Amino acid sequence: MQTHKKLSDIDLSVLDLVTITAGGTPAKAMHNSLDLAQHTENWGYKRFWLAEHHNMKSIASTATAVLIGHIAGGTSKIRVGSGGIMLPNHAPLVVAEQFGTLESLYPGRIDLGLGRAPGTDQVTAMALRRHLNGSVDDFPNNVMELQNYFAPADPKARVRAIPGEGLQIPIWLLGSSTFSAQLAGMLGLPFAFASHFAPALLDSALKIYRDSFRPSESLSEPKALACVNVVAADTDEEANRLATSLYLFALGVVRGNTMPLQAPVDDVDLYWDGNERYAVEQMFRYAFVGGPQTIENELQKFLDQTQVDEIMVVSHIYDHAARLRSYEILSRLQQEQQVKASLANL
Repeated sequence: MQTHKKLSDIDLSVLDLVTITAGGTPAKAMHNSLDLAQHTENWGYKRFWLAEHHNMKSIASTATAVLIGHIAGGTSKIRVGSGGIMLPNHAPLVVAEQFGTLESLYPGRIDLGLGRAPGTDQVTAMALRRHLNGSVDDFPNNVMELQNYFAPADPKARVRAIPGEGLQIPIWLLGSSTFSAQLAGMLGLPFAFASHFAPALLDSALKIYRDSFRPSESLSEPKALACVNVVAADTDEEANRLATSLYLFALGVVRGNTMPLQAPVDDVDLYWDGNERYAVEQMFRYAFVGGPQTIENELQKFLDQTQVDEIMVVSHIYDHAARLRSYEILSRLQQEQQVKASLANL
């Protein structure tokens, strides 16, 4: 029986791409990411994930495991992890050792989200891996190999992840299609869908995940997370202006010319044609832009549609203070709902 979830019932989390702004530097972006993590930790967010991308002028989260250590070291309770590590770029043993090290340094706070795409173009993927041999079968096998490295210590094993073995590091499968949804269900793993840039198959992926789910030692029932774009401000008008940076960012993706995140503009229609605007709108079907009441209403519709257990928020906002304010507004909306629910139960 489907339950009616509200914002007060779910976890809120953060996806950060360590976005480089126009006129900024990767170092500044990393400084801002730590500041965002510290603020969102205080505002009650559940987890803070960083995403692996390569060869993009706008994203500085390439060395994802290194940055996870930086963020975890500057916070105390928020979970920190990958959204995700692009497994085709790495040997599973290396990933197991890196995340075993992180979990040893920050016990009980590390998540390992895994994706099966390279997180870049094919030329860069070649530079990362040196070859492009393999098939889709490699991803399930590599996931299971990783699980084996985290299993209880086996002194007879010829290859062991030290540190890594015996550590309870949650593995999430990430996806923008139905492939990883089905695999996550079959393996009994939590599933995160990238609806912030690939919304088309969200409903299908969630259904397939839930229908195919088999309980595992780590998870007894399905756990689904959806990532969405949120640009919140004190008014709808202000939020709509801030969101033009997001639209210009996506326009660069559509044109195959990524660039640092641009400052907001007064009229974004001066920058794209009709076809480009349509492409961006399709990409950002789940971009929630507005003042507090608008955001609350739109996110409730999203929860009614998806019934996800957790919403992960990415906010491409040029001004760092405005980005902090966006996350603060969303946190306050949730806290206000929780207070109302508590009072209603008295």
